[in-house]
Amino acid sequence: MEKSEEKDQELLGMLKLIAPGTLLRTALDDIAKARLGALIVLSDSPDVLKLTNGGFEVNCRFNPQKLVELCKMDGAIMIDGELKKILFANTLLVPDHTIQTNETGTRHRTAERIAKQTNRLVIAVSERKNNITLYKGSIKYVVRPSEDILRRADETLRMLEKQREVFNELVLNLNVLEFTNLASINDIVLALQRAEITSRIEDIIRRYIIELGIEGALVKIQLKEMRKGIDNEELMILKDYSPKEPFTTKIALAELTLDQLIDPLNILSILGYQKLEDQIATKGYRILGKTSLAKTEIESLIEQVGNIQNITDTPEKITGLLGGQKANILIKELSQLKEQALLGKKI
Repeated sequence: MEKSEEKDQELLGMLKLIAPGTLLRTALDDIAKARLGALIVLSDSPDVLKLTNGGFEVNCRFNPQKLVELCKMDGAIMIDGELKKILFANTLLVPDHTIQTNETGTRHRTAERIAKQTNRLVIAVSERKNNITLYKGSIKYVVRPSEDILRRADETLRMLEKQREVFNELVLNLNVLEFTNLASINDIVLALQRAEITSRIEDIIRRYIIELGIEGALVKIQLKEMRKGIDNEELMILKDYSPKEPFTTKIALAELTLDQLIDPLNILSILGYQKLEDQIATKGYRILGKTSLAKTEIESLIEQVGNIQNITDTPEKITGLLGGQKANILIKELSQLKEQALLGKKI
């Protein structure tokens, strides 16, 4: 699992380097459009340089136009890892021929072997197929056209929108159940499940945003709007119902795969409860957070009273804790919130 995550992070780092809007992507697109073909190594480390033979030293500042011109010659081009200088051009790369590769073309076979042997980023641009392929270690990634990524991002955003609507409905229902003291563990699990599903979808969209570079600005704005407030709502639910520290529980939930999230029993196990149908009373952090009380006052109140039901049932005790004026304001606010919740309105 950790290796898979490391590999994914490595790929994201590679995608950032060649995202639309970067100088390197501009050069790669121009090379592909001109059907020149290219083999580019992003490293000047000794382990890479010892695998080179011939060519000539360029040692000039990197810019897209220079890279495109140099690709008109055969051989590989060496660029430093920070993308500041073009070091060598028309260079022959000589990797270990015993390294396995599934590629068929000479350029791509060499790229994959160099990447596996040195664990450096190597880019191959196909002269015939007009595509760009990234290699690093065991990673191989064919760069997709921006139009394709935008289409997929749009489809995923629509999926996120639907999941957000379901989450909103579950929270509205939970509001009613908490005020009427009828919430079950299943109601909590369903809300947490939906929040985590939206989080997984967000991860997918964020990868698209990285791939899109400057072309992903609108997608980024839409994502931010659709996910607004969900994480905070989820943490408040955990604060109300998780026997463990909320952030600890949140981390455990975040480690579940999408397939594991589908089964509510996995969430039940993380929360530490036994049965989904068991009823449970809210502590009240989430609802009290929508009143005018300060966080410290909410903490103190729940510590003294226990849960929100006791707050509404024992107004005289609240008066003793908060004072008459604040207690009256709180009772009035809770009454208004309850009325809104029972009418199915957002609170």
